[in-house]
Amino acid sequence: MKMKRVSFKSLSQKQWLSVCAVLILTSIHITAMAQDANAGINEANTKVRSYFAAGTNLMYAVGAILGLIGAVKVYQKWNSGDPDTSKVAAAWFGSCVFLVVVATVIKSFFGV
Repeated sequence: MKMKRVSFKSLSQKQWLSVCAVLILTSIHITAMAQDANAGINEANTKVRSYFAAGTNLMYAVGAILGLIGAVKVYQKWNSGDPDTSKVAAAWFGSCVFLVVVATVIKSFFGV
């Protein structure tokens, strides 16, 4: 089956008007959808930013709890005379510092 090739010069005025109407309606529809998407993205942005302060405080609290647990664990190892006390102390201290640094960097990176 051969397809007939239609040139734009052979279109009648009614056909031109219908093509233009379809293009205009399509562009209006796409624009309306884009505005809805922008509104949704902006709303999600504000909601996520509102959780950053609580998330940062949670990271600080987790760091404090891990610091206390680590201090007790290092104290017990030190009193029992284990030779790897310094390794355990460095690991716990490093994890607490990491949590605090990550929370601070995330806050500054996202500008919250």
